[in-house]
Amino acid sequence: MDETDICIVFGGNVRRIRRAKNMSQETLAELADVHRTYVSGIERGSGRNPTIRAVAKIAKALEVKPGELLD
Repeated sequence: MDETDICIVFGGNVRRIRRAKNMSQETLAELADVHRTYVSGIERGSGRNPTIRAVAKIAKALEVKPGELLD
């Protein structure tokens, strides 16, 4: 799996889990202490390459383990 693929997988998982929790991008961004446009970019897999810290913050905000976002 190359870098682009993992970003698309990560973004898709963030979107799927966020929607399953009926959470807006804005709410997720607030809980994860990131900007809403950052969440949007991650979900689209468009040029965002989140750090391991960002992955951890988003996972915590979604109440999942970081690995769930990468599978």
